[in-house]
Amino acid sequence: MGDIKLFRLNGESVDELEGQSVAVEKSLQHMMERHLETFLGVRFLASEYSTGKRHAGRIDTLGIDENHSPVIIEYKRSVNENVINQGLFYLDWLLDHKAEFELMTLRKYGEAVADSIDWSSPRLLCIAGGFTKYDEHAVQQINRNIELYQYKHYNDGFILLDLVNATTAQTVHISEEVNKATSAINRSTKVKTVSDYLEQANMELSDRFETIKAYMLALGDDVQIKILKHYIAFKRIKNFACVEIHPHSVKILLYLKVKPDTITLEEGFTRDVTNIGHYGTGDLEVVISDDEDIEKAKRLIDMAYDVS
Repeated sequence: MGDIKLFRLNGESVDELEGQSVAVEKSLQHMMERHLETFLGVRFLASEYSTGKRHAGRIDTLGIDENHSPVIIEYKRSVNENVINQGLFYLDWLLDHKAEFELMTLRKYGEAVADSIDWSSPRLLCIAGGFTKYDEHAVQQINRNIELYQYKHYNDGFILLDLVNATTAQTVHISEEVNKATSAINRSTKVKTVSDYLEQANMELSDRFETIKAYMLALGDDVQIKILKHYIAFKRIKNFACVEIHPHSVKILLYLKVKPDTITLEEGFTRDVTNIGHYGTGDLEVVISDDEDIEKAKRLIDMAYDVS
């Protein structure tokens, strides 16, 4: 696994900044929990959460992400600690204690957030000063949503947080996975989901979606795709784009993590939705009506990717 190096330019000279792993037990965990949304796009719920007498464990950090998925964060405190297996143990515990997690969310963030929890893909985030090649290989063999983050602390007040590996439980073709993930919802509520709209889309709209999807995935090997009830999220560490499919109007809506006041808005193509309710994350709405719109949107997608 490669080692990231940070340098400072001093005129004609270059100095390498020496990064070190901070003390995980207290300083890193407490700092992460104080600024969890900034670092990871996750809302903080609890620290050192007890799993009870029978499981006899403590989850380092519990949270809920911007796509409403439960998140477990574990910090690797020593080279020999098997933080991945420990995190998987806690993931199983969490799925057996959904009501407990929902009550915790209700008390901290209210009914609207608690009701929106998405149990289809809880996440395990492991943070350490470094991982071995065996760690990286192990997570690739596990059909769970697992992300490995390497951190370094620099004396000049810099913190580096690098997503070094990510796996997703969504391992089949997008349409098959969407159908499986939402079939129970459809039977019980009859509410249209993004999968329904994708199935209803004509060939022209489907091709445009596939073009956008391929472009976003090609931006980097760190791009992940997450299928949700109302939209499809594209993310690195945090979301950079959320996609809605609208077959009746034959349009695709993108919600991008771009500040609307940093670009020139174009009527019918881009809109500031900072104070307008919408699904997904991102304050810039981009309307894709034809192939030309896709080409124009690429610059904005790049901007969102770069800042995520």
